[in-house]
Amino acid sequence: MANIKSQKKRILTNERNRIHNVDFRSKMRTSIKKVKLACSNNDLEKAKELLPFAISLIDKSVKEGIQHPNTAARQKSSITVMVNKLQASVSAN
Repeated sequence: MANIKSQKKRILTNERNRIHNVDFRSKMRTSIKKVKLACSNNDLEKAKELLPFAISLIDKSVKEGIQHPNTAARQKSSITVMVNKLQASVSAN
């Protein structure tokens, strides 16, 4: 344990931020999984409804410094492509 008062405060702040980041990352990953599940179940309406929320959480994670911008871009692209493919297959039928 640190002896310096400012370092003790820093330890507390770091732990609080770590817990927030873990919670937020979990929420973001769950939203991505929900979009993927809706796509795998061929539920276009649900996937379209969940996609904007998932993208906003991904963007917020970059803004807060929780994940790298390239990772976020890859995740957004992946789920958007899934929804677009589902939409194309539904409209083709």
